[in-house]
Parts: sequence; C-alpha cells; structure tokens
Amino acid sequence: MKYILMMNTMRASQGVPKWPQQDLQAHIAFMQGLVKELKESGELVMAEGLSFPNEAKLVRADSDGMPITDGVFPESKEFLAGFWIVNVSTPERAYMLAARISAAPGPGGAPLNMPIEVRPVPSGPPPEMV
Repeated sequence: MKYILMMNTMRASQGVPKWPQQDLQAHIAFMQGLVKELKESGELVMAEGLSFPNEAKLVRADSDGMPITDGVFPESKEFLAGFWIVNVSTPERAYMLAARISAAPGPGGAPLNMPIEVRPVPSGPPPEMV
C-alpha cells in the first residue's frame, strides 16, 4: 500500500535557514541517507522538499477556465515543507518511517520531533463510487 508522509514544519521566519551551518548539514545528511535507504529497500516511490510558502500561489479557474492567481499564502504557524510517498506492506511500517523522519536532527543535533502526517494513497476511487 502506498502512503504519503507529509512533513509540516515551523514558520519560514523561524526555519532551517537560521540554523548553524553544521546543524543544517547534519539534517540534510540525515534526509539524504533516509532517501538512499528507502530507494535501496524498494519502498520509496518519491520524495521532495518544497519551497517556502512565500513562493506559493493560490490558483483557481475563472468563469472561462483561465487561471486566477492570488498572492502568497498568509503567514501561518506551520506549512508543508516536504513529502515522501512510500510503498510499504503495512500501516505500521509507514508509521515507523514517519517517526524516524519526525526525529530528524535539528539545532545541536536534538531530535526535532516534528509532526509527520501519514495518509494512505489509494490506487483509485472506492469501488462504490464508480
């Protein structure tokens, strides 16, 4: 079963760029090591980090189907910083991976214990809906 593991993190103004260089390098090395391990195990479908919210646009269609873009998202307490899509045999394995990501090192090497949202990624709509 596929799961998406979504890393929600602190405000951009308090985020990773203000960490000491060695702490930032340790965090990135942790994430790269995890991705490498998941690739080798065959569990990784994809993983991506996202830009900060100040680079985002909210888009909707106008009455002619043309895009209307709003400015950047307002300042929020947390934002989606990145995600992993994994293909694992049990929900418990997805939860274990999420806990591991949650404990990624932060400033001073202390575990961040950030929230990781785990959601199943179904292969299609439920049969009763088609």
